[in-house]
Amino acid sequence: MKIVQVYKDYFPPTIGGIEQTVERMARWLVARGDEVTVLTSAVAPRTVDENLDGVRVVRVAEYGRALSTPLCPAMAWHLGRIPADLHHMHFPNPTGELSWLAARPQAPMVITYHGDIVRQKMLMPFYSPIVNAVLGGAAAIMPSSNAMIERSSMLQRHRERCSVVPLGIDLEPFLAVDRHAARIAEIRARHPGPIVLFVGRLVHYKGLQVMFEAMRSIPATLLVLGDGPYRAELERRRDELGVGDRVVFAGMIPPADIVPWMGAADVGVLPSIRSNESFGLSMVEIMACGVPVVCTELGTGTSLVNQNGESGFVVAPERPQELAEAVNRLLGDEALRRRLADGARARAIRMFSTDAMMRTIASIYDSALDGRRLTGAA
Repeated sequence: MKIVQVYKDYFPPTIGGIEQTVERMARWLVARGDEVTVLTSAVAPRTVDENLDGVRVVRVAEYGRALSTPLCPAMAWHLGRIPADLHHMHFPNPTGELSWLAARPQAPMVITYHGDIVRQKMLMPFYSPIVNAVLGGAAAIMPSSNAMIERSSMLQRHRERCSVVPLGIDLEPFLAVDRHAARIAEIRARHPGPIVLFVGRLVHYKGLQVMFEAMRSIPATLLVLGDGPYRAELERRRDELGVGDRVVFAGMIPPADIVPWMGAADVGVLPSIRSNESFGLSMVEIMACGVPVVCTELGTGTSLVNQNGESGFVVAPERPQELAEAVNRLLGDEALRRRLADGARARAIRMFSTDAMMRTIASIYDSALDGRRLTGAA
């Protein structure tokens, strides 16, 4: 089967949850014998056509970005020209959606719905007709959680074609965390324990400013792995709160080196405060390493990934005291922490592997190719 996936960026080089998900999907499909093309932006004013691990990656010339959206005028031309039996769009991606509407390729199209538009919400009166036209043309829409369907007015209009597909990762490197015992011991020796770990981009909606307030009541070191545009503000806020001696910015850790850092942690945290956090794949990675997590309830997939009382705790967003109480409860009760650590690993294995995700998607592809809707219509 010839499959074309469309998103604004791709890993490598972009390190992000959606970008890495697209890459995992593409590699899995290639491994089963499909021909896969990823159509994405070049982040440069020239088009590049390359092969990465058997995946054809067409990076279309980009002439800047507006509101995080790449300006790629030739995207529609490429979308209409690349042979495909099926198109797999990743939403939100205005460049891809406009290109699909302009090209109107004949092959069936499915959509992975990663989340609503939040940051550019003021544009929704203009963007909504485009989104509805694209969603209306999809054979299947795949949000990552039931909560996303319930809270999204956009998905509510098309819910009869929605099928929940939780995202997944390649679990093997994280399940093999014990191989890194020496490196884990080295990290723990450098940072006074216990260790609380955050992994992600340093942007406002991740809620680290709230976590820093919580750290005033948590006798531990918080390791912050990642980088982003909010770093300077977060460093200022850390110092204002007087927790600079217990909050360490470790920077961007390459994916190949991140497992020992996760294995060194006693507790993982995802204190996000906005629904931009649609799933939280970093939690799956931490959980697969056998570390319980504390996250926030956002009405998205975060509380699907982390089950309260099974793999960690789920608390209300923007409540530093609740965050502190949940983390301290785990740090102060070794038996509880071990039980939830075992539950975290088991949940990651059971629900959030690449194979589990792709087996479901493969069946949805088959339905789309047969011309059937998810309601079961013939």
